[in-house]
Parts: sequence; structure tokens; C-alpha cells
Amino acid sequence: MIQLKTPEEIDRMAAAGRILARCHEILRAKARPGVTTGDLDGAAERFIRSQGGESAFKGYRGFPGSICASPNSMVVHGIPGSDTLKRGDILSIDIGVVLDGWVADAAITHAIGNVTPIAGRLLATTRAALFDAVEQTRAGNRLGDVSHAVQNRVENDGFAVIRSLVGHGIGREMHEDPQIPNFGEPGTGPELEEGMVLAIEPMVNVGTHHVQMGQDNWAVYSQDGSLAAHFEHTVAVTADGPRILTPWHELLGTGVAPAAASA
Repeated sequence: MIQLKTPEEIDRMAAAGRILARCHEILRAKARPGVTTGDLDGAAERFIRSQGGESAFKGYRGFPGSICASPNSMVVHGIPGSDTLKRGDILSIDIGVVLDGWVADAAITHAIGNVTPIAGRLLATTRAALFDAVEQTRAGNRLGDVSHAVQNRVENDGFAVIRSLVGHGIGREMHEDPQIPNFGEPGTGPELEEGMVLAIEPMVNVGTHHVQMGQDNWAVYSQDGSLAAHFEHTVAVTADGPRILTPWHELLGTGVAPAAASA
């Protein structure tokens, strides 16, 4: 059952989203060669707690981190720890914040120093696919319009949409109905209504769409070892159109920096 939110409840989710966006800003500044994913996790937890929030991830089904930190061919759900960032890596950082019982969720994939041209293209395409999908998040559209917008951008740019991982509704719980595939037919699926809040999250591989589970039963990797990217916003359907509740793009610009430079 899809839970509709009132404008006041959406405002409360937006308050969590503002903390989340600022946390992404802090972590992008810290995500440099020589830094560990555990360092980023500690910084995120300290900041979120300093703002009166808590991580939506830590303890969720036993997950030990405050963020998910997923480098290179790891798509999602990376447990932060001793992995050290290197120049040329890409790193997907997914953050969830709970504030006064309401959840916000958003992810960005960062370039660590100069990256290969294909990595730069992957990041740019995945981010663009997110904003194409956000544009479709309007009352009267169908969920398939959102899904198709991702697929259209990604496949036209020559990459692969991961089909076994999806976005989701969000509110008091991190995962609510509906599921949001990143592929689909326009004009199909549930009709979007004012008050729906969706976590839209394109997950994209350079190679095939197939993925595999890591040995820790959390991390998900591209099956062929190709690079993967993940961008996400929490978005509300309102009378005035899509409202992004996790505005990291306003703080970080493109969210894809530095640009690809070296082969």
C-alpha cells in the first residue's frame, strides 16, 4: 500500500534531507586518495548526530555502517572499513538520515582525482538519468514514466541498467511501496498522486546489467567486474511538480567532479 504524505509531513522529510545533503557535501570534501571508507563513515555519523538525526542505515537488518561506501565495480551496500581510496577510483556514497521519525535517502558517485573517460561518462549519464526521472515525477504520470526515463537515458548512452535492484517509496520507513525499477514502459504502472514520496535511484553498469552478491552478503558487484555508478534523490510529488527533498545537487553542482581526464 502506497502511503501518501501531507505537505507538513513532506516538510519534515525535507528537514532530514537537508541534513543529508550537507553530509554529502562534507564527505565529498573528504573523499580523497589515502582516505579510508571507514574515515568517511565516522565523519558522516558525527555530523548526522550533531544535527539531531541518526543514520537510517546503521543497524538496519544488521548493517554495521552509517553510510554505504561502494567503490568501482561495487554497485551498492558497501560496508565502510579499511578500504583506502586511490586516485582514479570512483566511489558511490549512499546516506540515509532519520530526523524526528522521518527518513530521507540519497546517493552520489564521486570521482577520486582524475578518472578514465569511460568512468566520467558513466557518472555523467547516471546523474542525468536521475534528473530525467525526477522530471517525470508529476501527478497524473505513471510510475513507468519514471522508470522509462532512466532506461532511455542509460541505454541511449551505451550503458546497462541494473534490473535486479530498484528504488522505493519512503517515509517513516526507509523502504515503502512502491518499488521503482529503473526500466519500464511509459504509461504503465500506478498513477502518481500528490503526497507520494519516492527514492529514485538509477544504478548503472558499464558492462552487462548482471550483478552478484559479495562474500559479506551485503555488497553487490557488477558480475563482469565493470565499473558501476549510483545516484539517488528522495522526491515528493506535489501540486507544483517534483520536489527534491535531498538537495545535494544545490551544494555540489554536478556531483561529478573532477571530470574525466586520463585514459
